[in-house]
Amino acid sequence: MPKMKTRKSASKRLAKVTSSGKLIRRKTLAQHLVKRKTRRTIKSSGKSIEIVPSEVKKFKRLTPYRNK
Repeated sequence: MPKMKTRKSASKRLAKVTSSGKLIRRKTLAQHLVKRKTRRTIKSSGKSIEIVPSEVKKFKRLTPYRNK
């Protein structure tokens, strides 16, 4: 059986997989055009959050070797 390919767009969005198997990603809006954003938006966008449970199955399929 050939090796499965990892979708690079999905692997770049995933920050890490925790020991309990949860998928963590960074919030958006932190990088680009920060000058016009409020301080509250900038501070909250730098944090990491768990991926929504409805999306976990899709991310695990797109990144087959990161789920261990």
